[in-house]
Amino acid sequence: MAGSTFFALIDDIATMLDDVSVMTKMAAKKTAGVLGDDLALNAQQVAGVKAERELPVVWAVAKGSLKNKAILVPAALAISAFIPWAVTPLLMLGGAFLCFEGFEKLAHKYLPHQEEHHESAATAAGEVDPVAYEQDKIKGAVRTDFILSAEIIAITLGTVAGAPLQQQVTVLAGIALIMTIGVYGIVAAIVKLDDGGLYLLRTAGASGLGRARAAVGRAILAAAPKMMRSLSVIGTVAMFMVGGGILTHGLPVVHHGIEAAAAGVAALPAVGGVLAALAPAVLNALFGVMAGAVVLAGVTLVQRAIAGLRKKPH
Repeated sequence: MAGSTFFALIDDIATMLDDVSVMTKMAAKKTAGVLGDDLALNAQQVAGVKAERELPVVWAVAKGSLKNKAILVPAALAISAFIPWAVTPLLMLGGAFLCFEGFEKLAHKYLPHQEEHHESAATAAGEVDPVAYEQDKIKGAVRTDFILSAEIIAITLGTVAGAPLQQQVTVLAGIALIMTIGVYGIVAAIVKLDDGGLYLLRTAGASGLGRARAAVGRAILAAAPKMMRSLSVIGTVAMFMVGGGILTHGLPVVHHGIEAAAAGVAALPAVGGVLAALAPAVLNALFGVMAGAVVLAGVTLVQRAIAGLRKKPH
């Protein structure tokens, strides 16, 4: 009797692990798109840090990401169990924040404020505290990661909604770890790409293979700075795409309008298929830009109103 109970338990565990594996694969496929945006955003966030501090900064952000997910996983389970209607509004708040951050970057680049002129002058004079600059980078990256992690967890939760609680917890924790290790492992590789090129160049010999290694090293060294500069643009675009996508999915009228537009361009000859694939991403990004502008305008008005109240004599 004890033996049969033991083997039944083993069979149950094997079945559960098989179910967990299937659900984890499904969740990973559904969150793959967010993973790409997460990668671009986080690689862009650590750009500009001193070379010797790049890996410590990536590690600090990765630890922050794990803390984010340690908060988000139980919070998502609790919200799903007790107030499931709150998932979409909370995600939309996060999406609006991403759009706000993205538009704020654009506004600061093309409409610089007085304090930013002082900051630029201080940077040129070498007066910026490198420790404070690094901490600001880490805080910004962890804050952005929180929004993207929330979307990943929400998508995963939707995949395992009908499963037992134990399987939900296992899949959510598994996806959280896989995504964190995957994203920050690749980010670390990207920011140290130039070091890899330099290593190939320094260790190349005089043989044919050595000359090939040297050529690859020079190509990497030439491409790495351009890649890091492009990540700034890609990261900002990703903010609008992810944030706008979250907002449009929470607004059925807008979401259906985007789907209708994509279906409309699909009928065009030759380029219809490509345009239909690109249209949702482009329209989501444009909606994100508009949402970011509205939120930034609202935040600016509130800040000015508060500043005006403080200046009034009591």
